[in-house]
Amino acid sequence: QLQLVESGGGLVQPGGSLRLSCAASGIGLDYWTIGWFRQAPGKEREGLACISGSGISTNYADSVKGRFTISRDNAKNAQYLQMNSLTPEDSAVYFCAASPFLQVGLWCLSDREYDYWGQGTQVTVSS
Repeated sequence: QLQLVESGGGLVQPGGSLRLSCAASGIGLDYWTIGWFRQAPGKEREGLACISGSGISTNYADSVKGRFTISRDNAKNAQYLQMNSLTPEDSAVYFCAASPFLQVGLWCLSDREYDYWGQGTQVTVSS
């Protein structure tokens, strides 16, 4: 059974950076699409970025394009989200998710398309 565990969240000042990690175990994800999502209190879950199994194709939400970078290391069965130029509006619980047979494109930023989810890691951006 696939397990996803996020780490790397915490408190950061505005303008700072964090790198989130998502460790997978149980199943190798080299042919799976990976997505990163976030949810702030009182708001809907928002798709941020997704990456293809090979790591070649990526897609980003407009809200994070140019600031966040999604990547993966299939040899380590791990995926990452580098977050730069953070603002208080980025404060949320961040989740990684995985789905087989999902192409990178419009639907890879929809939470309805993912079968497996991590537990989430809190990111707080505040001075």
